Amino acid sequence: MSRPGRTLLAVLLLHSTLTQIVTFVLRPTSAYRALELDVPVAWLGALTASFAIVPLLLAVPSGQATDRFGERRVMLVGAVLMTLSGVVFATERGGAAGLVLGSVVLGTGHLLSVVGQQAAVANTAGPGRFDTAFGHYTFAASLGQAAGPALITLIGGKGSLPDTTPIFWTATALGVVLLVCTAFLRMPAREQAGSVPETGGMGTLLRLPGLLRALLVSCVVLAAVDITLVYLPALGADRGLAAGFVGLLLTLRAVASMASRLFLGRLVRWVGRRRLMMASVALSAVSMGVVAAPLPPVLVAVVVVLLGLGLGVGQPLTMSWLAEVAPAGLRGRAMSLRLTGNRLGQVLIPSAVGLVAAGVGAAGVLAATAGALALVGVAARRLAVDGGPAT
Repeated sequence: MSRPGRTLLAVLLLHSTLTQIVTFVLRPTSAYRALELDVPVAWLGALTASFAIVPLLLAVPSGQATDRFGERRVMLVGAVLMTLSGVVFATERGGAAGLVLGSVVLGTGHLLSVVGQQAAVANTAGPGRFDTAFGHYTFAASLGQAAGPALITLIGGKGSLPDTTPIFWTATALGVVLLVCTAFLRMPAREQAGSVPETGGMGTLLRLPGLLRALLVSCVVLAAVDITLVYLPALGADRGLAAGFVGLLLTLRAVASMASRLFLGRLVRWVGRRRLMMASVALSAVSMGVVAAPLPPVLVAVVVVLLGLGLGVGQPLTMSWLAEVAPAGLRGRAMSLRLTGNRLGQVLIPSAVGLVAAGVGAAGVLAATAGALALVGVAARRLAVDGGPAT
C-alpha cells in the first residue's frame, strides 16, 4: 500500500477510536445524569432504546448517502451530531426528555460516523488488504470502547455517582477533535463513491451469494458479546464470585478480542478466511458452553480468554468479506445493511435466548447462546468467504 494510503488508514483508525471514546463516555454518563434527576424507570428504558431505534431506521439510507455523496461528508455530519449531543447533555435542558433527545442525536451521529468509516476502510484498503485493515479498524474501535469508561472514572471521581457536567463537556471537546480529524480526511478521487458507476442497488447486494449467512454470523456473534456483558456478572453473582473478579473476566474477554483483531490479517494468511471463520465461531460456541458449567475461577478465566479470541474475529471478518464481494459503488450500502442486521440481532437474540432459557438462570442463558453460536457455525461452513490466496 502507498504511503498516502497508509496515512489515510491511520487517520481513519484515529477517527474510529475517537468516535467510540465519545460514545462510551456519553452513554454511561447520560445514565448517571438520569439517576441524578430521579427519572422514572420507564424513561431509563427509553434512554437506552433511543440510541438504537432511530439509527436502525436510518441505517440503510445512511449507506445510500455514503455511496452517493462520499464517506467524508457523511462522517462530517456524524461528527457534528456527536459534538452536538455532548452540548445537549451538558446544558441540562428538558430533563429526561432532553436526555432522550441527546441520546437520539448521539446514536444518529455514531451511525453516520461508523458507516462512513467502514466504507472508507473498504474503499481505501484495496484487494488483499481487507482482513488486515478491518482487523486494525475493529481493534481501534475496541480501544475506544475501553478508554471511554476509564475516562469517566478519571474525570468524575470515585463516588457512586460521578460529577457528570465536566464529563459531558470533556466529551464535547473530544467531539471537536473528531471534527478536526474528519477535516484532515482526504479520500483519493478514485475511491470516492461518486466516481464509481453504480451497478445496482440494494437488490444487487441481497442477491450476493452467502450474504444472508454472513449477516447471520455477524449479528449472532455481536449479540453473544452483549450477552456476556450482562450474564457474566449475573453468573458471578449466582456463584458467589467477587465483583472485582467478574470485572477482570470482562476485561480479559475484551483484551483477547482486541488481540485476535490486531493479528487478523496474519491469521487469515495462515489458515484462510473460511477456516478461520468456522474455527472462531466453533471456539466461541464451545467456550460459551464451558463457561456455563461449574468451574474453578482460574479455569473460568482461561475459558473466557478463549471466548474473547473467538468472538473478536466474526465482526471484522464479515466486514472484509462484504468489502470484497460488494461493488465499489455499493460498499456504503453493504456496510449499512450489515449494521441493520447487527442492530436487529442485538434486540431480538438476547430476548429470544432469555425466553428459551427462562427458569434456568444465567448459566442457562449462556448455554443457549452457545447453542445459537453452534447453529451459525453450521451456516459458516457453507459461506464462501475465501477470495483467493491474497486475502
